[in-house]
Amino acid sequence: MAAQRGKDILLKISDGGDPPVFVTVAGLRARTISLNARSVDATDSDSAGRWRELLAGAGVRQASVSGAGVFRDAASDAIVREVFFDQAARPWRLIIPDFGVLEGPFLVAALEYAGDHDGEATWAMTLASAGELTFEAL
Repeated sequence: MAAQRGKDILLKISDGGDPPVFVTVAGLRARTISLNARSVDATDSDSAGRWRELLAGAGVRQASVSGAGVFRDAASDAIVREVFFDQAARPWRLIIPDFGVLEGPFLVAALEYAGDHDGEATWAMTLASAGELTFEAL
């Protein structure tokens, strides 16, 4: 896989409609998508050589997303703000070029606003997966 531009990673949030229309969360300058799986230790006194044994497929999977940037789009900002204050799990679509698309419910776990007196207003958010995610390879 060749080097890619970080700005090509897209975060999109559902407008809440049926069928959902996904709106790009605008103004993001930085994005991080983390996929994790907790392991379940199944080691016991009969484990070969006393090596740790992990129970395949038994752990909890989770995804977290963080993003930071500047205000650019009132519509996407309003949706993110609304789902944070409602603490509603809303479908998100995460597009990672040449890798795939993750889609599923996320909660806005953190929403931060900041600004310097001689600079632009900035914001940051953290998403936490709140249900089953689907993955489609690109």
